Amino acid sequence: MSGALPNTNFTAVNFKSNQKTLLSQTDSGKTFRRQVQGQKFSFTVQYPPMKRSEFAPIMAFIMKQRSRQENFTITFPSYLNAQGNETGTLLVNGVHAVADTTIAIDGFAGDGAGRLKAGDLIKFAHDKVYMVVEDVTSSSNASTVTIEPPLRTALTDDSSVTYDSVPFNVYLTSDAQEFATGQNDGDGNLLFTYEFDVIESL
Repeated sequence: MSGALPNTNFTAVNFKSNQKTLLSQTDSGKTFRRQVQGQKFSFTVQYPPMKRSEFAPIMAFIMKQRSRQENFTITFPSYLNAQGNETGTLLVNGVHAVADTTIAIDGFAGDGAGRLKAGDLIKFAHDKVYMVVEDVTSSSNASTVTIEPPLRTALTDDSSVTYDSVPFNVYLTSDAQEFATGQNDGDGNLLFTYEFDVIESL
């Protein structure tokens, strides 16, 4: 692990889910499909034009990753935080096995609909990030949360749940990192533009 990306003031985040499915087809046209475990999120992030003083720490951090060798963390800006109205400290309720997709969670700050919403990101006490795929309604400060992909690692009782500022453990997908210059701001400072691609490290 080589630290956390120091600047996440992105202008765009192009988000992808990568899930391999094996497909074969008979001469009659019938298809057989089997999904391979190991879903990963990947994304391209784009920065706005930056002065050298803003860009230099980012490029120095990227250089520290030694191309695709190191893992690092990216936490998305607050506009990608959970959409729901939850504010509590959530904990896993009970033990959950690998491949489970319904997770019992308690510690909700209140009851009712919209505590978490479909499309929210969620993370447990391991590296993988998951997505909430159904709106969550809590009762007695507890609920069952449906996620995808299926659990990659078993969960223990009272383990942590992160639903805001969810950190992704990632690595760069290319050995070549390129930045561009050419624009100037109103004060004559040269501006740098930069984007890069990463994928979850599992």
